[in-house]
Amino acid sequence: MNKFIKTGSYKTVLVVSAEALSRFLDWKDRTTCVLFGDGAGAVVLQPSDNPVGLLSFVLGSYGVGEDLINLPAGGARFPATEDTVASRDHFIHMNGSETYRFAVRILGDSAVQALDQANLGYDDISLFIPHQANTRIIDSVAKRLELDRDKVFLDIDKYGNTSAASIPIALCEAVDQGLVKDGDNLLFAAFGSGLTSGAAIVKWGR
Repeated sequence: MNKFIKTGSYKTVLVVSAEALSRFLDWKDRTTCVLFGDGAGAVVLQPSDNPVGLLSFVLGSYGVGEDLINLPAGGARFPATEDTVASRDHFIHMNGSETYRFAVRILGDSAVQALDQANLGYDDISLFIPHQANTRIIDSVAKRLELDRDKVFLDIDKYGNTSAASIPIALCEAVDQGLVKDGDNLLFAAFGSGLTSGAAIVKWGR
């Protein structure tokens, strides 16, 4: 989207992210069902004459961890059968301890790479808005980045882990609370099943 706006191909872009994870939760598995939530968020992007917008981003994919967070059946690879339903393979399965270790490492690594690309340091971050997956994960990453608690936005206590929707929702809440101002450098970092990761730095403004 950034390139489309910069080249003038589009003047207004609507980015929408939504999750309905409750459809895939096994309410008999208390290690996962209590973690996730449904949600949606959207951002409108437009060109600006001011020096604002996307400063850097990094993306990663790590197929060796494909089994850490997955839905074993129900798609084209393993269509629904009586056996897959009986074995509860249509619900989210997650290896919590291994996912935690991956997330702490990769969120920190991605954030550092994004900062390096933008030629910024830890002190240049105005607000860190991470994937709202786990408070302990976020605290560990913030510690690595030497960020004070007031520079880290959390709303996981209100919505749980809404996966791909968590950063748009958190950004909306941070803006509504007056925590985001023109000229602020915002750091976003997220991870997901696959395993995948991403981080971006955006200079906020109009």
